Amino acid sequence: MLILLPPSEGKTAPRRGKPLDLAALSSPVLTPARTRLLDALVALCRDDPEQAATVLGLGPAQRDLVARNADLVAAPTARADAIYTGVLYDALDPATLSPAARRRATARLAVTSSLFGIVRPGDRIPAYRLSGDAVLPGVGSVAGVWREALGGAVTDAVRGGLLVDLRSSTYAAFWRPPADLARRVATVRVLHESGGKRSVVSHFNKATKGRLVRALLEDGADPRTPTALADALRRLGWTVEVGDPTPKGTQLDVVVTEV
Repeated sequence: MLILLPPSEGKTAPRRGKPLDLAALSSPVLTPARTRLLDALVALCRDDPEQAATVLGLGPAQRDLVARNADLVAAPTARADAIYTGVLYDALDPATLSPAARRRATARLAVTSSLFGIVRPGDRIPAYRLSGDAVLPGVGSVAGVWREALGGAVTDAVRGGLLVDLRSSTYAAFWRPPADLARRVATVRVLHESGGKRSVVSHFNKATKGRLVRALLEDGADPRTPTALADALRRLGWTVEVGDPTPKGTQLDVVVTEV
């Protein structure tokens, strides 16, 4: 099973650590695309901070993130599961997983990254700022770069198992599962039910996905189909409804009434 997570906009910048080594990251097939985006981002932020702030969608109080990007090659790195922060990652809380669950996380989790394509929890990366909808001078759209490069890396990571796709729409645009993989793809939508009505609420969505992933890692379940994943989540106490299979996969609706 491969669980594909979205990144977080917020990141924790390590104070010390070795500089970035692209060749040491997992999925080395992505090194050319990673190098291309890294070089373009660093050059933009180093040579034209004002344009960089516009391209990255940063306000006056966030200009320190431009300077951070300009120094990415020499910046200290840390494990990816210590870099990404936010609601989903707070709920997942990788640092407090049991030893067995941490081993499963290393093998089963991958984070979609605008700069690196996908990274595993143990990959050492710096804190960076680059949105999935950004367009870099000389390179074009970030999503376009990854649409050309990402497919082989993800399918290699999935192998013969189930892909649990938890990406947001922005990062889902980086790579769409091919039709021949659809029967082994599960997407998850979190619905908040209140007063007999259901809606998608960002906070509930992110927090619940983090808790789902944590529960699966601690439990050790390794479902091979979307239906088996739904059964595992029900066993762990979640309310899950299974949609019809489509050429893009099977959607699971997880219904929650409170965070």
